Amino acid sequence: MVSFSLTFPATVWALDGFGPWTATGVRGLLAGLLAALCLRLARAPLPAREHLPALLTVAGGCVVGFPLLTTLALRTSGTAHSAVVIGLLPLATAVISSALTGRRPSRAFWAAAGAGALAVLAFTLGRSGGLPAVGDLYLFGALLVCAAGYAQGGRLTAHMPGWQVIAWGVVAAIPVSALVTVLALPVEPFRPTGTAVAGMAYVAAVSQFGGFVVWYRGMGVIGVPRASQLQLAQPLLTLGWAVLLLGEELSPLAPVTALAVLACVAATQRARA
Repeated sequence: MVSFSLTFPATVWALDGFGPWTATGVRGLLAGLLAALCLRLARAPLPAREHLPALLTVAGGCVVGFPLLTTLALRTSGTAHSAVVIGLLPLATAVISSALTGRRPSRAFWAAAGAGALAVLAFTLGRSGGLPAVGDLYLFGALLVCAAGYAQGGRLTAHMPGWQVIAWGVVAAIPVSALVTVLALPVEPFRPTGTAVAGMAYVAAVSQFGGFVVWYRGMGVIGVPRASQLQLAQPLLTLGWAVLLLGEELSPLAPVTALAVLACVAATQRARA
């Protein structure tokens, strides 16, 4: 969660020198090459055929869809605003996971998660005058595809080590990442400043690979629904980074909403599935 909380600020840095499509392609390509090297060194076996659909969902949701949609959103939405909207991701993950596994968390769990989601929705609509902005639509799409990737990846941790789940996911996305990079690089701005390179290095090595290693491990230990709710605390951390690293000014409702969401985290962790 701490690793992911820096993703949006690092993406903003990357956009200082890369276009949104180029940033998505390069991010996935670098992460894929790093993951392929780790799989090679570990002599990891190829995934079973029945696990391929789930791995492709991880690739499509977490490696391509989420990075692209959030990068497009960050061109018009502030980092702090985007972080609060993505606070809906844990609820979406819990819903999809429950549908896939047939497990039903307790009513107290759903009540706390729903309260956190309502707080985020109220914040979003209040900031945009009652209707979601274009950037919000990108963010809502991003959280849906990422939630599917989280849920499917969490299920796979019962069959393979968590780090191999994301490693095979980013490797599976290499052809798409390479194609996007080749097509976008000639037509989008390309100014590899130090800030842009640092941001790209972080989102590729940590946000797209390293952070997922421990994330999927955690989901395998305590379960997808409960683990996903820990990410409700992520917006609060990202708000702090937005101020400290990007110099953004927060609206009064942003920290209030983030604190309300954080309170929901404590409630979901007390609720037994």
